[in-house]
Amino acid sequence: MTDDQIDWARLRAAHRACTRFLSGNRPLTMRERLTALAEAVEPDAHPDIYGNGGPVGELEERTAALLGTEDAVFFPSGTMAQQVALRHHAERTGNPAVALHPQSHLERHERHAHVQLTGLRSLWPTTEPRQPTADELRGLGEPFGTLVVELPLRDPGFVLPTWDELTELVAAARAAGARVHFDGARLWNTTTHFGRPLDEIAALADSVYVSFYKDLGGISGAALAGDKAFTAYARTWRHRYGGQLYQQWPAALAALTGLATELPRIPGHTRHAATLVPALAALPGARIFPEVPPTHDFQLWLPHPARALNAATLALAEQEGTWFLDWTDAAPGLAMAEVRLTGSARDWTAEEVTELGLRFLELVAAAERD
Repeated sequence: MTDDQIDWARLRAAHRACTRFLSGNRPLTMRERLTALAEAVEPDAHPDIYGNGGPVGELEERTAALLGTEDAVFFPSGTMAQQVALRHHAERTGNPAVALHPQSHLERHERHAHVQLTGLRSLWPTTEPRQPTADELRGLGEPFGTLVVELPLRDPGFVLPTWDELTELVAAARAAGARVHFDGARLWNTTTHFGRPLDEIAALADSVYVSFYKDLGGISGAALAGDKAFTAYARTWRHRYGGQLYQQWPAALAALTGLATELPRIPGHTRHAATLVPALAALPGARIFPEVPPTHDFQLWLPHPARALNAATLALAEQEGTWFLDWTDAAPGLAMAEVRLTGSARDWTAEEVTELGLRFLELVAAAERD
């Protein structure tokens, strides 16, 4: 089976039909989503109007309280939110240069919006698959107005610095006269690793972006948090960027539910993931990156082409109703999967993961012979 022969509709249907998931969770239908929203709202509750009041206002208050900031502003997307934050910091410092990792979300997945829309430019303290260090920031050789730190840094493997490394990095930016923005789409996942609550982590930055659908199970949406001068600016530019929608209560309701039900479970995900990672690492030819994942998200590498691995995932799903992983080619004969050991993974033991992995590899061998 080659990549162009994979029946993606069949693969998606098999995914939806599975009853057990190692990575990720069962995708919800629209009816299930609507039912959950109906159960989460009071019968006489009123919606937001252009971002004011209703679930959106409640969500902004709840987010600011969790992050320990003066205020927070709801945005329909993280891409929009981050452009507003970077624009603000560039105007405050008068410097359009942004120090960030070349594998950050801003560089890899937002079509360089900060460059194309705002006229900013990127500086890379390092190209290594890890967070930059304070020494590398000091060694950039030119001034910059903003430091962006993605926590965790997804594309290289959901990597995080130590707490000391993070505080030193922020201090180096401050010493250079720069402002600090945290791309915290998955900031919710970092508290166990840092051993600090969310508000103490967020206090290091001038602005923080968080996502409401990554790990929290929301529909969509994001927030920017900071002081009131920053959020007043954010509301102005949210409108100018087209983000002040008439009503956004479905996304806000789903986010509030996620904060209430999923957020408290995340430290448990991370602790349980530590018991399952060795079972995956022990599979023949497997590599885990980072070797000791700081969160419940990480990369698994196997020395097989993605087409054979995805064929095995499909076979396992159809034969056993169990979902393993999605794979992408990283190099000839080498593929990578992003593993997310969330709520569904809490039901697995290390022994079951070993058994599943070995059955999966038998299916891989069969796919490679075909």
